[in-house]
Amino acid sequence: MKNTALRNIAMLRVVGLAAVTITGSSAARQQPAASAQRQHPHHGGFMQSGMPHATAKGVRLEQRVDELSHTVTLVIGPMHLPAKTSHMKMPQPPDLIWTIPFDGWLLAYHPRLVDANGGSVPGTVLHHVAFWNENRPDFLCPNKEEHIFGAGSEMTDWAEVPGFGYRVQKDDKIRIETMIHNPTNRSYDQAYLEVTIPYLRAGGTTTVKSVYPAWMDVRECRDSGYDLKPGKSVQTGTIAVKYAGELLGVGGHLHDYGKEVKLENATRGETIATLDANTDSAGHLLSLPVKTFFDRGGYHIAAGDKLRITATYDNRTGRLLREGAMGIVVGYFLPADEAQIAGLRHAERPPMAGMVHEH
Repeated sequence: MKNTALRNIAMLRVVGLAAVTITGSSAARQQPAASAQRQHPHHGGFMQSGMPHATAKGVRLEQRVDELSHTVTLVIGPMHLPAKTSHMKMPQPPDLIWTIPFDGWLLAYHPRLVDANGGSVPGTVLHHVAFWNENRPDFLCPNKEEHIFGAGSEMTDWAEVPGFGYRVQKDDKIRIETMIHNPTNRSYDQAYLEVTIPYLRAGGTTTVKSVYPAWMDVRECRDSGYDLKPGKSVQTGTIAVKYAGELLGVGGHLHDYGKEVKLENATRGETIATLDANTDSAGHLLSLPVKTFFDRGGYHIAAGDKLRITATYDNRTGRLLREGAMGIVVGYFLPADEAQIAGLRHAERPPMAGMVHEH
């Protein structure tokens, strides 16, 4: 694998005719909705559990499969984004369920925001989106569903890693949580989040190795959001890895005023990666780098190793920002014994009573 391709990895992401693709036009959006909405417990990750929001009306999930390019595109919308509105005050899309239409592998995730005419909408209006596989627990935090893709305002692209993919089975249920806001001075009446996913069907002559998303959080296995105090602050969490394998590369997720997020092997006393935030002059997050370890065959993790995650912030606002921070390192993990992790699969769990959003 060429290292140039790996630099673009973003750690921190049906029925149709062969030639059908998403075009961004309003006509293309008038297809039937492809999945059900669901009130569902939130199991941590990017979504803050227990935060009450009004539900945005009319938001649907649509999907298109292009058999020629081997891509499926998911479209979430329309979403109304009034100017200068925080995520606490903005009605939020309901949880939406995507039913996987094939056996195979998901190879990458390419997110973008558009308006009803296909024009670009700035990524800053996306607070976050998170994809959860309801048929698999997270191998690091079994109390959570497996978090297979996420993006924030930086709209980082999860590029394809040649030879590797995320294994899915037909009818797997992927829950999509989306949170929006609009800190800009411009309103967007009909915004859509598009995520294009290249895939490889199972059963052909080409196969790939199955990798698993590793989400390592300063909040460990709890909800990711936490209050951000004024000034400089450091939050640290530690998580044990039960399975041996190779970490192929990592990226990260911070919020505004983030300075860096660091991943260390506390067992061996080694720094695995330090991801320095790129921010504007006001401290708003622009991007985080990606660090890859393919030139040395991956970073080896032994069963039982404890990983430490540290997020550093400098909140310049002078006030406490409720749920204003997250600190996540996310990577692709290649287990030494795939059967150990593959065996964690379970049937879809029903929603847990008393654990839904307030609407």
